[in-house]
Amino acid sequence: MMSNPPVPKHNHINSGGGSSESNHKPTRRDALRSAAAATVGLGYHAAATATSPLESNAPSDVIRIGVIGTGNRARQLMDQLPKAARVVAICDCYQKRADETLAKFDAKWPTYSNHRQMLDRESLDAVIVATPDHGRSLPCIDACQAGLDVYAEKPLTAYVSEGREIVRAARQNNTVFQVGTQQRTMEINDHLCRQIREGKLGRVRFVQAVNYTGPKRYHPLPAEPVPQGDDWDRWCGPTPLRPFHSSLQFGWMQWRAYSGGEMTNWGAHGVDQIQWALGKSLTGPTRFVPVTGGPNGKVTARYDDGLEVRFELDQGPQGGAIFHCEAGKVEINRNRFATNPADLIKNAPDPALQAKWEKPGWIAGPHLANWLQCIRTRQRPNADVEIGHRSITFCHLVNVTRELGRELNWEPKRETFVNDDEANSLLTRPRRSGYELPVT
Repeated sequence: MMSNPPVPKHNHINSGGGSSESNHKPTRRDALRSAAAATVGLGYHAAATATSPLESNAPSDVIRIGVIGTGNRARQLMDQLPKAARVVAICDCYQKRADETLAKFDAKWPTYSNHRQMLDRESLDAVIVATPDHGRSLPCIDACQAGLDVYAEKPLTAYVSEGREIVRAARQNNTVFQVGTQQRTMEINDHLCRQIREGKLGRVRFVQAVNYTGPKRYHPLPAEPVPQGDDWDRWCGPTPLRPFHSSLQFGWMQWRAYSGGEMTNWGAHGVDQIQWALGKSLTGPTRFVPVTGGPNGKVTARYDDGLEVRFELDQGPQGGAIFHCEAGKVEINRNRFATNPADLIKNAPDPALQAKWEKPGWIAGPHLANWLQCIRTRQRPNADVEIGHRSITFCHLVNVTRELGRELNWEPKRETFVNDDEANSLLTRPRRSGYELPVT
């Protein structure tokens, strides 16, 4: 399993601009860290089982959370938030949705339409960011710069270059940053990916993945009345200010301006499992080849060792892939697997561990618990920001390949296409005035 390095503590800056531990003043992070001192050194999955520091009800030990974006997914996360933390404020540019969230939880939390006001005015330890994809990077970076820890839903970004900015902000501010790819905390997925990564099934010959569909290009839509209490300008955020239409705000995942389609929705999970199983979580493929044309065309991605990932399945494991190994074939999906031959996998986790993830709804409780544990220990969580960035970059590059319809060569270390200005221009997007990313 991947090592779990600690996140360095903040340097405390004295008036002369230097770093001085002797001038250290206790902070909220210090208090939370001391509450879990006995658990420092726990591995990646410790938070799912270590309960003592996560069950404290002492006010000074409770991690105070602000939630940015309060739609259905955010409410699921709030439902599953371990009692080591509590929500103390929420933010949504659509007041009706914020009001519905208050009613659902019978709460009187302060509500904001501007996340920066919430960060400035509330005493927070961390935030959950569950906005639509196009609005995610800015509050993530602002929260890092405010000294808060972050749980961000997947996909982490709407385009490649903002991901590196998020990683930079997280590292500069020593942020414990968890991406919501909860399969990284599922015992079944961990076991299967380790079996492949550690060579227990022999060499991987190739990988088959679902050919996740891409987004549609915007075309003019008739203007509709803006819902009462909706700050439509803020919802559009860095994207062009278009006339309101319900298919933009409530069906945003289908549009390129706001999302990468299913390629960055379910693909964020499936590709993440591919990267994990192949031991390539901190890198990515070096060549992308279109196999069929069009915005939903099939693509083959090739790593520098020659291993191919083929996005070619019309149906298959949305949350994983099919790995063709020397010893047999393994299909990894969310919290389940299948093999040929049937007895290929040895020492699978206890079925009880698998069953706990099958409760109604999208269960993320243990993944949140891992994040909270790491907030206390200052270790990096299971789905650290760099991991999330690398996985979703892979997805974005598949969409870029489809858009250009030609072979592309990628340098994972430099995060740039080789001698290809046109392709590189698609790694970033202009941002509307007032919604630029802060300098990191």
